[in-house]
Amino acid sequence: MATESTWQPGLIVLFGSGEISSSGRRVYDWLFARMAAPIRVAVLETPAGFQPNSAHVAEEIAQFLRVRLQNYHPEVTVVPARKRGTPYSPNAPEIVAPLLRANVVFLGPGSPTYAVRQLRDSLAWYTLMARHRLGAAIVLSSAATIAVGAYALPVYEIYKVGTELHWVPGLDFLGAFGLSLVLVPHWDNREGGATLDTSRCFMGQERFERLRTLLPRGVTVLGIEEHTAMILDLGAGHCRVMGRGSVTCIRGDTTMIFTAAEAVPLGVLGDFRMPSLRAGIPEHVWQNVERATQQLPEMPTPPEEVLRLVEAREAARARRDWQEADALRARIAALGWHIQDTREGPRLQPLIDAPMGGDI
Repeated sequence: MATESTWQPGLIVLFGSGEISSSGRRVYDWLFARMAAPIRVAVLETPAGFQPNSAHVAEEIAQFLRVRLQNYHPEVTVVPARKRGTPYSPNAPEIVAPLLRANVVFLGPGSPTYAVRQLRDSLAWYTLMARHRLGAAIVLSSAATIAVGAYALPVYEIYKVGTELHWVPGLDFLGAFGLSLVLVPHWDNREGGATLDTSRCFMGQERFERLRTLLPRGVTVLGIEEHTAMILDLGAGHCRVMGRGSVTCIRGDTTMIFTAAEAVPLGVLGDFRMPSLRAGIPEHVWQNVERATQQLPEMPTPPEEVLRLVEAREAARARRDWQEADALRARIAALGWHIQDTREGPRLQPLIDAPMGGDI
């Protein structure tokens, strides 16, 4: 069990869009390759819970993961935590239960402000926080990406209804880590064509600049382009970009563009720090999560040295240097891991669990 000195939070994936596209699949593949089996995904339905077809929206994502990432054999469960005060409440223990054993939690499309209202101080939200502190990866896209920021952009209210420009307090998922972030997906959206600027998540550049003046000092804006993901590794203290585009970081009067070229220290985004393990999580929630986690079998996680060797082997295979690739496979095996080459990329297994058959 994790302690104050040993705990490692899970990775956080922030999609600008494309969470069920070929570019999204490559991000999941990168993520799942770094996780120990079995991979247990909980798709939290809340952001779309107001829609009559919210179950279909969540199931579409679940089916994408089951089919397109099938070489990892993910166990995918939809969590129908749709609305407070109903049988499908994010406060209902029987609804939230799958989060207790999930090592990947996904939240996606819907309404940012609805997600904030339904999840704030809820059992589902605190359980998600606790699972993340204990190593579960959190994957966010679209409305959910917006909702977890320090301030959330009310997209529908402004873009569709025409309310005055404003922000609403978000779920502030990263506030405990010293990062006051506003997260804006669809940064480079072009659906409006030549007649309507729909960049900056449908706000347009001119309107978004006015919105930015309404934010408190010290807030950093991260604009994530479509078919692009920003991955935060809080344990390692850095982030990276994957996908087709880039991420724009606006902090005070400074604008930076992050690409997939290099890792970026999290201190660039704000006053990054690691909180205490249980900070902000009610004791009864923590005890439930801890109890459920203790009941799960301990599974090893590939160390960084092994992951670096896998990347080097992939580079050797790309240049058709089979002798080097075989040598790297042997080094990986010497460290206790079997590497299986699949159609969707390499997959690691502890050597004791490695299959006897050949690679796909």
